[in-house]
Formats: sequence, C-alpha cells, structure tokens
Amino acid sequence: MLPQEILSLLTLFCVFRASVSVLDEDDDYDLMYVNLDNEIEGPVLGTEETVSCDCQREHTKWDKLFIMLENSQMKENMMLQAMDEILKVDLQTLKAELSQLTTNLAGTLATVVEKVVSHIVSQVDQALLSNSDPAGEAKRLHESEQGKLLEHILLLSHNVSSRLGRLESSWLRRCEPGAQETAFHQDKFSSTRGDDPILNSLWKELQQTRTELKASQKWAAQHLLPAGCETAVLFPMRSKKIYGSVHPTAGMTLRSFTACIWIKVTEALNKTIVFSYGTKLNPYEIQLYLRQESAVLLVGGDQHKLVVKNIVVPGKWIHLCGTWSSENGSASLWLNGELTATTLDIANAHTVPNGGILQIGQEKNGCCVGGGFDEALAFSGKLTGFNMWDRVLSAKEIEAQSGEDACSMRGNIIGWGVTEVLLYGGAQYIS
Repeated sequence: MLPQEILSLLTLFCVFRASVSVLDEDDDYDLMYVNLDNEIEGPVLGTEETVSCDCQREHTKWDKLFIMLENSQMKENMMLQAMDEILKVDLQTLKAELSQLTTNLAGTLATVVEKVVSHIVSQVDQALLSNSDPAGEAKRLHESEQGKLLEHILLLSHNVSSRLGRLESSWLRRCEPGAQETAFHQDKFSSTRGDDPILNSLWKELQQTRTELKASQKWAAQHLLPAGCETAVLFPMRSKKIYGSVHPTAGMTLRSFTACIWIKVTEALNKTIVFSYGTKLNPYEIQLYLRQESAVLLVGGDQHKLVVKNIVVPGKWIHLCGTWSSENGSASLWLNGELTATTLDIANAHTVPNGGILQIGQEKNGCCVGGGFDEALAFSGKLTGFNMWDRVLSAKEIEAQSGEDACSMRGNIIGWGVTEVLLYGGAQYIS
C-alpha cells in the first residue's frame, strides 16, 4: 500500500482533473467521494472493490447542469452583492452632495433675497424721501409765509384800528363841540348823523370795519404761535401711542423748581397730562395736568397737589407756570403771568430724585415696572415754550415768561428749542 501522502496527492489530482473535464466531455461518470481518512471509496452504486483512480471519468449532463447553476447562482449573488455595495456608496455620495448643494443654495438664496429686499427697501425709501422732501419743503415754506402774512395782517390791523379810533374821536369832537355830558353828546351826534346821510354812511362803515378788524385780530391770534415761539408740538388726537420724551439738559435732583409751558388743549378730561416726571419708586414725582377746566400741580405723590379751577379754555392759548420749594413746601400756580393760587406744606422737605422719565402729553403708569400708557390720560392739542429751572423764579421773571418774546428765555434744566424732545406715535413739530 502506498504511503498516505501519495494517496492524498493522487486524490487531489483526480478531483482537479474531474473538475476540468466537466466542460469538455459529455459522457457519464461515477461521482467519487473522499472519506475523512483520505481514502478513495468506490462508486455509490457499485459493490466492487476499490480500484485505482480513473481520472478520465466525467460528470453526467445533470451534474454539469447543477454545477453550472451553482456557479451562475454564486456569480449572480456576487454581482448583486457588488452592485449593492456600489449603490450604497453611490447613494451616500449623492446624499452628501445633495446636502451640500442644498446648504449652498439656501445660503445663496438667503443672501440674494436679503440683497433684493434691502435694495427694494432702499429704493422705496429714496422714492418716498424724494417725494416727501419737496412736499415738506413746500409745506414749511407755505407755513412760514403764512405766519409772516398773519403777523403783517395783525400789525396792520392794530395800526388801522388805532387810526380809526383817532378818526372817530376827531369826528366826535367836530360834530359835538362844547363840554357836555357823554349821553348828551351821543344823542346829539346820533341826530347829527341822522341829518347828514354822508356822515351816517361813514359811521356805519367805520363800525363795520372795526368789527372786521377785531375778528381778524382774533383769528390771527389763534393761528399764530404765542410768545414769539417758532415751533410747537402738535398732538393730533388722544392716543396711548402719542407722546414726547424729554431729555433734560441737567440732572433732575431738585429741591425746588419752576416749570412754565404754553398750551392750547383741544379737550380736557378728568386727567389730561401736560407733562409728567417719575421714577421706578414713584412715578408721580412731578406732574402738571388738566382736569376739565382746572389745572393741577402735583409734587412727590398724588396726595401733594395744588388745584386751580376755571382757568382752562379749550381751543385757546394759555400760559401756565408752577413753582415748588421743599424748604417749607410752598407751591404756586400762575396763569398768563398772574398768580392764581399758592399754598404751603406740599411735599415739605422732599427731594425730587434723578434718573426718572420726563414726558409731555402722557403719563407712564408705574413708570418702568410693567406700566404702560393710558389713552384717557393723553393730551390732545398744541404746546410750546416748555422750560424748567432748578429754582423758584420771581414774580417779574414769571410775568416775563408770558410776554411777547418769552420763547427767547430758556430754563437751565429744560430749555425749549435747545433740550432734546423726541416725539412718538404721530406727535409732530409745527411752525
């Protein structure tokens, strides 16, 4: 018997030859099996003894078919697996590229949209500015010319009125000679005019001219700004969004003050704020407000106030001044340069703190802690000449504040025309 190693090599050679001959031959052959002891067993169907390996034996057609099917199935599985791997890699790559493309497109699109919107907004702003500037300039020019014309008319009316007065006095002296009583002169002059149709006609024209002049003077006085002021603030309606924020020139730590302002209110309710100053701890440090026909000055809280009744006339310019000193709590209110009310023990020994909010036309409830504006407290109308000093002015100084050139005098805490006043919600400067 051959050595075991030679038998193993022979067995492997025979199996190799059989595998190669499958594709070349068509004859049947007996399938051989190798046992675990590396010995060759005989044909499955035969009972004869084992013979030497016949390497020329071939597979049957069915064996070849099965082998080919197995090989094709393996190749198909391998190809499918390879295609699956390739598709997975391609899908991952495509997904990454799509994600990158989406990010780039989103960024580019956002940038483009922002640029387009910014360009459109700038174009609209330029168009509005170009349209509004000529209109605003024309309006300001018209208002300036109108103001100058009204001043000229008012001056002429005063001159004509004085000339007519002198002319009337001259006629009276001519038609009523002698030192007689006034009633007798009037009766005689009336009878004289009755006898003279020309003189009677001139007298009627004179009276009519005087009436027209008085009406024109009243109209001009209502349309012109008072005290020589060039600008005023218009609050067109009551609204919780319409107000003005005042930024004082100096600090508001005060132990005394004088505040003066010109106002023409459209309508005063139970509490219509003219100006208000408050802090976080006390939103009612200083207030000047209207209560229908009354004016109220408040210092240090709602329990410390001075009230003057029957001084507010809607639609008419009035000048209000309020003074206060912590030395003895003295407070006073002035109307058109005349003292109307004074009292003591108003916030005695109190100091108004700095760091609050000063506003015109509104009061912020609670000042800075969740408070808001109340429409019922809003001012509607016009105001100008708002000034404040850190001292109590003398009677002559207050009287001068209501004079013809009062707007040329400014306070050291708030100076009208100098101190910054920012308007919100539709409040606007007029001239």
